Amino acid sequence: MIVQNVIQAIEKLAPLPYAEDFDNVGLLVGQRTQEVTGVLVTLDTLENIVDEAIENNCNLIVSFHPIIFGGLKKINGSNYIERVVLKAIKNDIAIYAMHTALDNQINGVNGKICDVLGLENRTVLIPQKGTIKKLVTFVPKSNAEKVRNELFDAEGGSIGNYDHCSFNVEGTGTFKGNEASNPVIGEKGKVHFEEEVQISITFPKHAESKILKALFTAHPYEEVAYEITTLENKNQHIGMGMIGELPEAMEELDFLHYLKEKMNTDCIRHSALRNKPVKKVAVLGGSGAFAISNAKNAGADVYITADVKYHEFYKAENQLIVADIGHYESEQFTKNLLVEHLTKNFPNFAIILSTRNTNPIKYL
Repeated sequence: MIVQNVIQAIEKLAPLPYAEDFDNVGLLVGQRTQEVTGVLVTLDTLENIVDEAIENNCNLIVSFHPIIFGGLKKINGSNYIERVVLKAIKNDIAIYAMHTALDNQINGVNGKICDVLGLENRTVLIPQKGTIKKLVTFVPKSNAEKVRNELFDAEGGSIGNYDHCSFNVEGTGTFKGNEASNPVIGEKGKVHFEEEVQISITFPKHAESKILKALFTAHPYEEVAYEITTLENKNQHIGMGMIGELPEAMEELDFLHYLKEKMNTDCIRHSALRNKPVKKVAVLGGSGAFAISNAKNAGADVYITADVKYHEFYKAENQLIVADIGHYESEQFTKNLLVEHLTKNFPNFAIILSTRNTNPIKYL
């Protein structure tokens, strides 16, 4: 098995096109063709994590957070980032990170928090825009079934729980550019134009290259006329944060104690209590103060996140409780999620969960 095989498995769970623009995701150190001896899964890649990889004969570190975030102009070991990169290169250890690509998946970071808290009836808090695309093309009727099946196999026609692929019979030349397609040569070399079928299919944006490859492979024309548009629809399976419901409503203090226990945190900073029961809960792992308004608009009783600043707690405005449980604490179960996913894909290979605590914050 090589590094690329592991990357392909990870990107089934967290396709990189859904990462935020500011992020630095993918293979950060190493080569895709490198043979893998073992995989170490961690939340952060620090020097002691590289040491742990060496101890366990793992030459691939799968990290949630990227160790390289901004550009590196030099690598001489003058700070912890450079030291990690140097040690990894020296020991032929590859480093891969997916960060916000996994944040934006319904079964990713926030889905895992919902699992831990036992939340039901979940939906994405801030659905991502521009993630659903539509392909329209025309195909000779006799080839339509083949083209349709190839597009389906390339992830066409399915967005989450929504399936859509339509076919319409149209005359040749009704689609702009179709006149460049090759005519069909029939009996005794006579040229005729076969009746065509319009195929209209939706697909997730990360599958565009596969969709086009399938179209060009299955379509009988040398020059294929097609059109791809980005739909305005919000993707209910891709986006930041999640909101769900507790099986039974809880008193506020009881819920905060429950939250502290389940999320294994030493401290919860929160806004004023409202003296109302807690039923609807919004979550966003990591720095999520930007989504307080989204949680309010969604009718959440509590919004769980991290890195909330002093003045940002005022945004609760007695409409909900903002609960800051800590950055590390909000994402700590992410590495378990990744180990579970990779173990399912490679059941007979060494997938190791890091035992090192990389939380830089300590509590007195």
